[in-house]
Amino acid sequence: MIILHVFFPKLVLIFFTAFGIMIGATLMGSLAALLMKEPPVATMLSLAKEIKIWAIVAAIGGSFSTFEILESGIFQGDLKAMVKQFFFILSSFSGTHLGYFVVVNLTGGKN
Repeated sequence: MIILHVFFPKLVLIFFTAFGIMIGATLMGSLAALLMKEPPVATMLSLAKEIKIWAIVAAIGGSFSTFEILESGIFQGDLKAMVKQFFFILSSFSGTHLGYFVVVNLTGGKN
């Protein structure tokens, strides 16, 4: 049985961690671009594209533990663990994509 009072808060935490990584990284990158007298908006857009996969991985706590849990689900038949990891990955992807969407729309860039 999946313990829901632990599962849903972790989903929300993962979502907002991924979202925060995207927003924070692009904002700090644009600040660095300003200090180096480069265009901050272009820097934000390129960082948003480049950091998506890293935000997903960082938000779920690293890729190795996720792959170990998925492996145990496949080879040991632990379907609950696989479903939980799927939702954690989906939550991380959703937060990252929302952060990317916010950055793109705030900068007037194109998807």
